[in-house]
Amino acid sequence: MKPILKITIFTLSLLFIQNCTAQDLAVQQKYTAQNKGKLFISFGGNRGYFTKSDIHFKGNDFNFTIDGAKAHDRPQGWHIDYVNPAKMTIPQNNYRVGYFVNNHYSISIGVDHMKYVFSQNQTANVSGTINLHASDPGSVYNGTYNNTPINFADGTFLKFEHTDGLNYVSTEISRFDDISTIFSFFKSINPDKFQINLTEGVGVGLLYPRTNAVVLGKAEYDEFQIAGYGVSAKAGLNFTFYKHFFIQTELKTGYINMPNIRITSDKSEKASQQFGYFQTIISFGAIFKI
Repeated sequence: MKPILKITIFTLSLLFIQNCTAQDLAVQQKYTAQNKGKLFISFGGNRGYFTKSDIHFKGNDFNFTIDGAKAHDRPQGWHIDYVNPAKMTIPQNNYRVGYFVNNHYSISIGVDHMKYVFSQNQTANVSGTINLHASDPGSVYNGTYNNTPINFADGTFLKFEHTDGLNYVSTEISRFDDISTIFSFFKSINPDKFQINLTEGVGVGLLYPRTNAVVLGKAEYDEFQIAGYGVSAKAGLNFTFYKHFFIQTELKTGYINMPNIRITSDKSEKASQQFGYFQTIISFGAIFKI
């Protein structure tokens, strides 16, 4: 056999062996071991908890502050609306889409649709002035207030909700770490069939609420608006099944500052408030390499 032919056959043999070895390694490499380049999307629900806040209302004929106002969320629980495409954005929900820039870090955008309801059955101190025209229904509250306790139970003084909702539109940076092997029970399980990840993240974004407000009997106003900004931090567990599907549970906390809340059709009449919040979230999602 001629030398040139021997060299050619030897070279082709090496290339074939190398290719087979690379394919074997690719088969051995678990899909869940590499996150870089993967896209994920998730949708779920939340419960929200809010700190007390001072709510300031200012208009043409009123300027007052409610001190230490209490609020709560408005959950629907496990409701059919979550899987009804026509109504799935009505309950308290969270949806997010993101991309892994490397094996541990992702960047995402999404919306936390919380619901903030001023607790009607409360008494809180009011400070400021109200001087409505005598023909206005709310004129019964005209006067000067100095830490004056007001009972809001009948709703004639104020109804105030971010229920369409308290929309936190944010960008998040999150870290993911596979912690499956920490648990001896899972060491024998193929991570492409089941994997547990620990995730933590921080976010920043805008508040885009649709506020339902009736202030001193004035006509209700409930249009979407950019009202302020927020920051957040979260931690949670991600349970991935068969490489592409996951359930994620999260605890999330943050701070919201809304200095520009429209409360009537008159642009000069506004409310402002700032408060902390805490969410418990459960989401369902999918993840795929692109």
